[in-house]
Amino acid sequence: MGESREYEIRTDIPFAPLETIDVPALIDACRHDWFNQSLGRVNDSVVRLGIFQGEFHFHKHDREDEFFLVLDGKLLIDFEDRTVELTQHQGLLVPCGVVHRTRSPERSVVLMIEGATVVPTGDE
Repeated sequence: MGESREYEIRTDIPFAPLETIDVPALIDACRHDWFNQSLGRVNDSVVRLGIFQGEFHFHKHDREDEFFLVLDGKLLIDFEDRTVELTQHQGLLVPCGVVHRTRSPERSVVLMIEGATVVPTGDE
């Protein structure tokens, strides 16, 4: 954990409540291999859109759970003892404190929900 990586992670929230979010337009505009954009807050959580190809580093979140829902493509989530493969319309909840790494062999689109206090790259 703690290595510098080539990730485009945007924690700003560019959309106001009651504003339509055009997800296909965001996907089409993405030029990054690993892109993560916060879309909005829902109470104490944040909803993020990820467009992934390649792999993230192993990390954990000490205080927040993390939910992944694959909208398109395939997402692999590696744990210390196994790998879970998610395909379109499948989701998985990773509890706080669990070391994991996400990776995608193809360009994939993932919706994530996690506590608004989360550090997207993991806690040190």
